[in-house]
Amino acid sequence: MTASHTATSSVQRDHLGTLSVLAWSGDPETNNTPYLLAYSLGDGKDGAEGGEAAVRTLFGELGIPLGSSLADGSRPGFPVRLLVEGGQAAVNMPYLSAQCPVPPEWLRAVAERGEVHFMFATKPWPQAVPGRPVSEEVLSAFVGDADMLSTAAHCMLPVTQLRK
Repeated sequence: MTASHTATSSVQRDHLGTLSVLAWSGDPETNNTPYLLAYSLGDGKDGAEGGEAAVRTLFGELGIPLGSSLADGSRPGFPVRLLVEGGQAAVNMPYLSAQCPVPPEWLRAVAERGEVHFMFATKPWPQAVPGRPVSEEVLSAFVGDADMLSTAAHCMLPVTQLRK
């Protein structure tokens, strides 16, 4: 994940640590929702606690609540955008942007739904190191964790693509 720090933000990038993004989709037979999860490894300047505080500050500044409410990313001026192109998902928001490869079943779910459930976890996930596969069991344990879900930002983001 790439990032920049601006004078108008109180988010300190070095507190966030290593950030990553992971894509998966629900069962096509029952829940073909495409998901995108952003998370920190918890390896920032002040460890996991500093990373959690930095994510909370970031979403507070963006006006996106943490918890169970699902923010509507289609509203005008919403600060998080999603571009899907060339087998990649790119999330852009103030202070941060990230890109990750996405699996074919995720792309099919995106084509069917036109939107993605984006989550940004405040809880660090040090086991999900970028570039290493994450098993279905490990993913299910993290995204099914009540504490993670109740402290994450949740947004439904419309998918944009480059015009051809």
